[in-house]
Amino acid sequence: MKKETYSCVDCGTQNCKFKTRTYPDFCPTKNLEEENLQWALEKYEEGRNKEIMIASAEVEFEGYCQWTRVQEIMEFAKKIDAKRIGIANCIGLINEARTFAKILQSNGFEAHAVICKVAGKSKSSIGIPAQCEEIGSAMCNPILQARLLNNAKTDLNVVIGLCVGHDSLFYKYSNAYVTTLVTKDRVTGNNPAAPLYTANSYYKKKFNV
Repeated sequence: MKKETYSCVDCGTQNCKFKTRTYPDFCPTKNLEEENLQWALEKYEEGRNKEIMIASAEVEFEGYCQWTRVQEIMEFAKKIDAKRIGIANCIGLINEARTFAKILQSNGFEAHAVICKVAGKSKSSIGIPAQCEEIGSAMCNPILQARLLNNAKTDLNVVIGLCVGHDSLFYKYSNAYVTTLVTKDRVTGNNPAAPLYTANSYYKKKFNV
């Protein structure tokens, strides 16, 4: 079947990052409507968005290929004056969350963690199919996690291993800016990029690449 639309994954130039720029005809930059660009640029002037962008760029520059993500998060937090750090973690990564909290505390931050199973409600109590309780009866509660961290008035929230989709709800309802330390992948030991590296070899048949 002929592909009808093209996007950045179809581009072989990556010229958008260079000073001298030529683009394929389908390029979003080449076909960009000025109003969309201006809308985005204006948003950087709202609230703390510019401060966040500058701090992010500085962390990338200062720690490039030197700092771990744990350190990057702490350096970023310092730059935006975030002292109270919220942790929204999966119950399966409680040990990782504890270690991260200790690291934060030893570096002068407050750590406030809320685990995914907070409140202990059954999955079926909100209409999740009963069969889902076969791998655990208690539902994850990312909206409550966000609410409790909002109540704690955290300055920055860090996700550690929330499930696909649960993380989406947490991001939506968190008042504080959110960054992710660990993305859970039970099959790859929390290295979700691994299947991408093997998509043309070991995982080729599985992904129909």
